[in-house]
Amino acid sequence: MHTKSLTELSIDLIQQKLSSTELTQHFLERIDLHRQLNAFITVDAERALDQARAADRRLGRGTPAPLTGIPIAHKDIFCTEGMLTSCGSRILSNFVSPYNATMIEKLRQQDTVILGKTNMDEFAMGSSNETSYYGPVANPWDESRVPGGSSGGSAAAVSAGLAPAATGTDTGGSIRQPASFCGVTGFKPSYGRVSRYGMVAFASSLDQAGPLTRSAQDAALLLQATAGFDPRDSTSVDRETPDYTATLTADISGLKIGLPKQYFGQGLDGQVELVVREALAHYEALGARLMDVDLPNSALCVPCYYVLAPSEASSNLSRFDGVRYGYRTQQYDDLTQMYAKTRAEGFGAEVKRRIMIGTYALSAGYYDAYYLKAQKLRRLIADDFRRAFEQCDVIMGPTTPTTAFTLGEKTDDPIAMYLNDIYTISANLAGLPAISIPAGLSGDGMPVGLHIIGRYFDEPQILNFAHRLQMGTDWHRRSPPGYTS
Repeated sequence: MHTKSLTELSIDLIQQKLSSTELTQHFLERIDLHRQLNAFITVDAERALDQARAADRRLGRGTPAPLTGIPIAHKDIFCTEGMLTSCGSRILSNFVSPYNATMIEKLRQQDTVILGKTNMDEFAMGSSNETSYYGPVANPWDESRVPGGSSGGSAAAVSAGLAPAATGTDTGGSIRQPASFCGVTGFKPSYGRVSRYGMVAFASSLDQAGPLTRSAQDAALLLQATAGFDPRDSTSVDRETPDYTATLTADISGLKIGLPKQYFGQGLDGQVELVVREALAHYEALGARLMDVDLPNSALCVPCYYVLAPSEASSNLSRFDGVRYGYRTQQYDDLTQMYAKTRAEGFGAEVKRRIMIGTYALSAGYYDAYYLKAQKLRRLIADDFRRAFEQCDVIMGPTTPTTAFTLGEKTDDPIAMYLNDIYTISANLAGLPAISIPAGLSGDGMPVGLHIIGRYFDEPQILNFAHRLQMGTDWHRRSPPGYTS
């Protein structure tokens, strides 16, 4: 059951070849069996089975939605009514949400089952899933390596067959980078396509929710269920939602694939490039045309991001003060000390680092020099993409410069960690949709992701290109050794 796609599972449920209760129990047992991955923070088996039984009743009435009865894991950044929502942080280690995020709400309206909440980098700040208060997540392809971050728990869960699909969030690559490291499909929609209501904010102008699945077809199904305008989210775009599954097999002959020279230069591992080039050759065989494009400001994406994102984080995380909810220090003499000790004890080192950087960048005398200049650069980066898309239909390249690195390898070098997102950050700065799909394995047997970026709100085009590769290859069906049965 754990090797089947969402489409296959949905058909089995509708035809009553299996029940949601049986399916949910199967995944709960796998989660328990592979606890060493540390992919989950919270698992509520009783609640999940109750939801599965309710889904079975809907299936029995013959009125199912496309995802009725499907168990799904959710990143622990989405507020989930009656469940712990910790964001991987000590400061929210006792926070039980009183409401559902829109992402959760829409999936529950289809009677999906909540398997649990997945582990993540604290407040989504990290590229390795090592900053979590609940400990690091292991990569199922090699448990000595990181799964990527910040949605590493979700990626590891889908890769290991602990869940058929999971939700994630992407601020600078936090869906796509772990998808690449774990050999799954990770999709970041256009900014504003999926509601951010109830998704705990890291950097509000960059955060976007999206799915982690085995295939592009599965990603289309989840996006169909979760996309759309939400009046509760001021950044949600009131735009018609297309049928994402309708064009998955459209002809790509004659379409142009842009290859930025900046994505194939210094710093790119040779094994990663080889796998990506083989995937590009597959597209050529399907009739697509490869062409070079220029994104001249790509090298400045990382410094731009690490001014803007920490600045927004500094503002967003000011609400966690020990007064209204969450962790509060036990001993203090006055209100000021309570604030200081609560935040010092409640936040981890990486979160503190980014709050300090952001506060500095926003401070009097430095705002113009750092934050304002970064915003201007952000516009130049978006303009680079606009000019590139005048020449091509999609942009492709590697998702990450290397395969997954070992646990602890980069924890003492924040800059090296930040540079791992060098190919993914630009899509967030520009607000563009992007997907990472499995393209093959490196020489040491680790997954390599192909990164596809599209025009604003052109998710169908990206999904089509991703699906066409997966129709002709089986990399998305591969499971890590030891997790097939």
